[in-house]
Amino acid sequence: MDILKFLYETKPGRIILRPLINRPVSWISGIIMDSRLSKLLIPAFVKHNHINCDDYVLDDINSFNDFFCRRIKNGLRNISFKETDFISPCDALLSIKTIKDGRIYSAKQSSFTIASLLRDRRLAKTFEDGYMLVFRLCVDHYHRYIYIDSGQKYKDRRINGFYHTVRPVAIENFPVFIENTREYSIINTDNFGRCVQMEVGALLVGRIVNNNSNSCRISRGYEKGHFEYGGSTIIVLVKKNRLRLLDRFIKIIDSDKELPVKMGETLGDRESEVH
Repeated sequence: MDILKFLYETKPGRIILRPLINRPVSWISGIIMDSRLSKLLIPAFVKHNHINCDDYVLDDINSFNDFFCRRIKNGLRNISFKETDFISPCDALLSIKTIKDGRIYSAKQSSFTIASLLRDRRLAKTFEDGYMLVFRLCVDHYHRYIYIDSGQKYKDRRINGFYHTVRPVAIENFPVFIENTREYSIINTDNFGRCVQMEVGALLVGRIVNNNSNSCRISRGYEKGHFEYGGSTIIVLVKKNRLRLLDRFIKIIDSDKELPVKMGETLGDRESEVH
């Protein structure tokens, strides 16, 4: 049996899982991955995940975490700076859900509320009938992320919680996004109205490192931050009638399908009319 299915779908597994998703285990894992000794793990990680090291800047790698949040070389991600384009904040597997009656439903029809996700009922109501875009980063993805648009960002909000894995087996069995540690920015974007851009931590660190948590003016394509070791997720909330998705992304709305996307890739554009 797959280890994650054992942990998330059996009673003995869930007993073992409980201490693993708590902060002390992730904190200890972080110390290990920050150590110089952890460099020994890099070659096997590269081989197992088929990572092309020629794509990255590797001049100053002193630990596994240094490698995990490595920078990609200039010119290898095409970021659209066209104002009307809605772009991906990161490399990831993308799924899209509509927000109905303040809730998001999974493939197995379990649900959670946007108010629980944000811990803010008033803010959650403003996204009714809008989209929740879920960008799931796997361990082989590039783990730096950018702002989706220019605009005014408010002071970041942090919600402490657990560190579940963000793989489908966990999401189908637990309300992972409202249980995991997360941090989010409310952004009054120039082209898509008020949006939320949220980072979610995950099993074995998934540490969120944002460059500026204060209120400030931000720019499309500017690096917002990075994740350290662990699969992680970025969630973007967009209001109703603000985003017109490309056809290939419309086809996966409210399904259990994910499509691969790259940082800066155009996912859709601004609605011609805002109601």
